[in-house]
Amino acid sequence: FDRIGGNVAVEKVVDVFYEKVMSDARINRFFEGVAMDRQKEKMRLFLTFAFGGATGYDGKSLESAHAPLVKDGLDDSHFDAVMENLGATLKELSVPDGMIQEAASIAESVRNAVLNKDKALAVETAPVAQAAPPAEERRGENTDKEASYLSKNTNRRDTERRKDGVSVADSSIRVDVTLLDTLMNLVGELVLARNQILQFSNTNQDAAFTATSQHLNLVTTELQEGVMKTRMQPVGNIWDKFPRVVRDLSMACGKKIRLEMEGKDTELDKTLIEAIKDPLTHIVRNSVDHGIEMPEVRIAAGKPEEGVLLLRAFHEGGQVNIEISDDGGGIDPEKIKRKAIEKNVITEEQAAKMSDREAVNMVFAAGFSTAEKVTNVSGRGVGMDVVKTNIEKIGGTVEIQSRPGEGTTLKVKIPLTLAIIPALTVTCGTDRYAIPQVNLLELVRLDAEQVKTRIERIQGTPVYRLRGRLLPLVYLSQELQTDCGSNGESDDESTVNIVVLQADNRQFGLVVEGIRDTEEIVVKPLGKQLSNISAFSGATIMGDGKVALILDVLGLAQKARVVTEGQGDRALTEKTEKQKAADNHQTLLILSVGGGKRMAIPLSEVARLEEFKSDAVEFSGEREVVQYRNEIMPLVHLCEALGISDRKKDVHSLHAVVYSKNNKSVGLVVDHILDIVEEDITVKRASARKGILGTVVVQKRVTDLIDVESVVLEADPLFNETETALLTSGGA
Repeated sequence: FDRIGGNVAVEKVVDVFYEKVMSDARINRFFEGVAMDRQKEKMRLFLTFAFGGATGYDGKSLESAHAPLVKDGLDDSHFDAVMENLGATLKELSVPDGMIQEAASIAESVRNAVLNKDKALAVETAPVAQAAPPAEERRGENTDKEASYLSKNTNRRDTERRKDGVSVADSSIRVDVTLLDTLMNLVGELVLARNQILQFSNTNQDAAFTATSQHLNLVTTELQEGVMKTRMQPVGNIWDKFPRVVRDLSMACGKKIRLEMEGKDTELDKTLIEAIKDPLTHIVRNSVDHGIEMPEVRIAAGKPEEGVLLLRAFHEGGQVNIEISDDGGGIDPEKIKRKAIEKNVITEEQAAKMSDREAVNMVFAAGFSTAEKVTNVSGRGVGMDVVKTNIEKIGGTVEIQSRPGEGTTLKVKIPLTLAIIPALTVTCGTDRYAIPQVNLLELVRLDAEQVKTRIERIQGTPVYRLRGRLLPLVYLSQELQTDCGSNGESDDESTVNIVVLQADNRQFGLVVEGIRDTEEIVVKPLGKQLSNISAFSGATIMGDGKVALILDVLGLAQKARVVTEGQGDRALTEKTEKQKAADNHQTLLILSVGGGKRMAIPLSEVARLEEFKSDAVEFSGEREVVQYRNEIMPLVHLCEALGISDRKKDVHSLHAVVYSKNNKSVGLVVDHILDIVEEDITVKRASARKGILGTVVVQKRVTDLIDVESVVLEADPLFNETETALLTSGGA
């Protein structure tokens, strides 16, 4: 037991073993609905016993560890598959043959001792029972069968590792998720530093420095890939619950449905696994409840009475593709149009012009449903807008394809990770912008002659004929209202660079002034003040240390009206909903004021945190001020401003929170700065006290939320006035 690695190794064996069992079509049905935590504990006790560890487990065979399943029909033929999976698990984890055979002999000898003791007890208490010990004989048979299967399926290829005595415990280790997140952030900073050094090495003539920077590039790339892999998890982790979901729902609906899964080993980032769990569950429930028909309806339509629901995952184009397909009745576009007209979502004229694809995609509209009645299971349309919103929030897309009478397929595409992404850098004037490569289709460069002949105008909108297809053009300078490059107004333009992009399944060309190289960038979120700008999704730091904004391709398409008006309105509504949900999630600066009273300030309103020596405080009239960054900054003691208590006079230093607006700053003096936290904030109780927005619970403690602007204006009513206005009034 100690040589194999103790409890850590046994737990690893149990986890891998049941992963294999749940994916084995021969026996996985017996494990659906079973309390797996309890079952894993029984298996852990059995393996601890089998490998010679101390345990109070009274079941001395693999069969007894699965006794409840035996009652449900798990027989000897099924146990062949169970033991095959156990042998394959030990093989995968490189447990030596000798240890397997030794474990089998330990289990057999201990079991025999127990059986002999039971026989002796049986002679004393019930001699008549000696005539029939078939259960005990079966136990002995189980031992031989386990030994043969485990020995047959052990790893015979890694003989060198066995000679070295490598144990299961040496092959895995548990790491806290927060540590992985910290490591990911550090690797992101390292990638930024790598980019800066590489850019500097391009202009440096020192051969040794260039070689060293190239080596740093290789090491950083490998380190980045390694850290990314530590965060990767198979999509099967969230698929394992679907067999039971489908079984329970199909029984509740009176349907016969077979679930098939392909690509369970497809991996993606842990944070994305958590983000897509609920949307995928909703889609599966929709398919069972409304997608697949009742058995009698399927038979009447010439289909098998058993419906098929297929989950498929695979990597393609740097993204993870997940398809949920059913062979049900599909979605009738004409029915969608009729419902939309009844609910005054569209007019009859709009319905007549609408294609079948556009009609089917209306199920993603908020609150739209074709269901005749609302059920407690799902609704094909009810909640699908939330599914689309949640998937787009992590940079993914969802597309629906349906054929009436044949079935429906939902295709979900999501990035592998959100932290470090490849991007194309483009320029507009002196500014640089990054375009995520996942939205990039191709690059087109037109010389002056091609511009005159191949860029046309349809009702004032510039278009480019790309391989016989009209591609609408969007000029970045126009959309961002910057003075740079071509703006689409002149007919005698010179060279034009077109970046062909895709947004919401629509292609368009983004005209930029210059195109630079592609590189991996570290995504930094925009502040709350900039989150409502639809053209940008984030920012990054480039190789020269300057900031470049990351373009939101879908936002640009909406702004330029490349997507249809309905699509744009729906996406704008979804973005507003997302923003409302995000408003409750805030980062707060926690501080103490007036003898230990706990208060908080939104970090978005904090410019800096400073500490001033008491002898640096001067006076302007009766107000305390300090010289701060070439300006005279007034100080406001929060304890006095809020009327809590008198401030202490004999302190050697002052802790100040700097609040800035209109190029003016004020220092809010507090007793102590305690912490910075990020939590979902909901005001528990409104406040009528001056300077207090309300009371919230932060870190399980009652905290007052300070209204910074009202405190500042109470101390200085002219704080919001601009310097120009003040100078004018002073001159007057």
